[in-house]
Amino acid sequence: MSGRESGRFGSSSAGREGDPDTLEVVPGCERKNLQDSVPSLESPEELYAALDQAFDYRGDVLVTRKDGSTIEGYVFDRSRGKTSADSYLRLLPKDGSPRMSIGYDEIAGLAFTGRDMAAGKSWEAWVEHYWSKKAAGETNISLAPEKLE
Repeated sequence: MSGRESGRFGSSSAGREGDPDTLEVVPGCERKNLQDSVPSLESPEELYAALDQAFDYRGDVLVTRKDGSTIEGYVFDRSRGKTSADSYLRLLPKDGSPRMSIGYDEIAGLAFTGRDMAAGKSWEAWVEHYWSKKAAGETNISLAPEKLE
């Protein structure tokens, strides 16, 4: 028996708590713009949070090690152990050198240096762009991905 047949929904269910149209709409995830930011790494919790953000970030980050050396690249993996000594991140260096692992306990600083390639790339943005082209009278509309740098 459907909800309407059981009397849970009338002929017009708009604005009701059980309205299927409102139940199926899930709010999107709001993403913070991290480009050019430098998080504080004063506590282990701040370090873990910043490295989780670096993993979710779709751009390059600059990692400064405690020995003063720096490496810039894309964080593609991380492993979080019980302590920072057991945790590491894996990075694709921007200069093309082989993948590398950096222990959390080696990290002194972190900066989000590259452009977040996923910023503004939601389905809604794509559809809006499509309909604006269609409204302008364009035909054979093709929305190609933007060129990578």
